[in-house]
Amino acid sequence: MDYDLELSKVLEKIKETKPEPKTICIQLPDGLKQRANEVQEFIEKNTDAKVIIYLGSCFGACDFPVWLDKHIDMLIAFGHSEWRY
Repeated sequence: MDYDLELSKVLEKIKETKPEPKTICIQLPDGLKQRANEVQEFIEKNTDAKVIIYLGSCFGACDFPVWLDKHIDMLIAFGHSEWRY
């Protein structure tokens, strides 16, 4: 199945964050990890940010790498289902 990663929404969130993040981490569930380069290239092409890809396991929206918070400005967590915050 092909998922719409809604990259325009991702870019919108990045641009509205002040100051604009310089280091962004992308977290994807295993089923979407093959699309990581697509996401990374899109963000780096459209912002001044450096993107790193978190390749650890991900078991849902509550499972994020909290130890990264000292090394990144923003974490973008993708999932298979819509999640409202």
